[in-house]
Amino acid sequence: MLKHRGFPGRMPSSDFQFTIRRANPKGATPIKQRERFRDRRAPDREADAVFLGALIDQFGDAPFERGNLDAGRLSWLYGREVIAAEDPFDPASYDALLRVDIDRARSGFPQLFEGDPPLGRGDAAGSS
Repeated sequence: MLKHRGFPGRMPSSDFQFTIRRANPKGATPIKQRERFRDRRAPDREADAVFLGALIDQFGDAPFERGNLDAGRLSWLYGREVIAAEDPFDPASYDALLRVDIDRARSGFPQLFEGDPPLGRGDAAGSS
């Protein structure tokens, strides 16, 4: 399992986890699209925004390996702002390739795109 160095492990001052420490010996938790209802709690919505912002900062719109990214947190964005970057896609693989759909991210989380465009920062950092 690839560990994304430099990626935040959790949302600051919270218990919202963004990465896992070690691979599950029984296999990776499958990523599945979760429904985001309008009445979700504000902290949950904020965690989604912070996580997506970290993905954009780290990877931009380039494909990235799932690696140690938390399946539960990815599932809140999967199928919308985060999409499969390979066909066939194995949602239960740590090696699965994903990518951020910048256009959908911009429409779903416009606050992330106010000010400096995040795409340039992700490209400079590379995908490790």
